[in-house]
Amino acid sequence: MSNQKDWDESLDAMTAAPEHHKILLENTQVRVLDSWIKPGEATPVHTHRWASVLYILGTSDFVRYDTDGNVTFDSRQSAKNLESGTALWAPPLAPHYVKNIGDGEIRVISVELKD
Repeated sequence: MSNQKDWDESLDAMTAAPEHHKILLENTQVRVLDSWIKPGEATPVHTHRWASVLYILGTSDFVRYDTDGNVTFDSRQSAKNLESGTALWAPPLAPHYVKNIGDGEIRVISVELKD
């Protein structure tokens, strides 16, 4: 995996996938994003440069892929609790895309901690 410092800025979630991310607050220390993926939708390839706290508002089955189309995470095979109302820690995410393969809308608030 490449170092996040080397990730192309054009792949930032707000640049590469603005139809799935909205900034709720941003300053020099944090960026708070509202992210959503409707059933059957997939995001464009994008990154999340900073580690973050995730708060799940809406959930559905999903698969995360790397830029070559390899599965890097499948919610159906995860032992993690991904139910609404759950808070999670997430490391920076390398270039990836996500496909909502379930019936519900995925909705997550991310508090990204800037370096």
